[in-house]
Formats: sequence, C-alpha cells, structure tokens
Amino acid sequence: MTLLRTPKAAEYLGLSRSWLEKSRMTGDGPAYFKLGASVVYDTDDLDAWIKSKKRTAVYDFADRMKND
Repeated sequence: MTLLRTPKAAEYLGLSRSWLEKSRMTGDGPAYFKLGASVVYDTDDLDAWIKSKKRTAVYDFADRMKND
C-alpha cells in the first residue's frame, strides 16, 4: 500500500488539488483515508477510480439514466 497526501495524489491523477478537495465533499472522487487531520489516498484506490472512468463513447447509458 502506497499512501499519498492530497498534493501528490492530485499530481498522480493529473488533476488539481482543489478538484480533489471538492470531490471529497461531493463524493465524486476516489476513496480516501482520514488519518487524524490528514487525508491520504492509496494508489490502488486512485488506479481503480481512474479505471472506473473508462468509456467507449462520449455519451453512455449511465449518463442517460441520470438525465431521465
């Protein structure tokens, strides 16, 4: 298990630190651990989250279900 704090996790994902911080509020981002006052991400969870975003089309069935 490799743990990264928010700035390194953002770099790992190619996203901004603020996006990760906001995603913790909305639940849209990768899983994380809260260790005392620190937030850390497991690289296995980051990789799984990236894989969950894989698409074969711009507009897919899940998007249609959200809009209905």
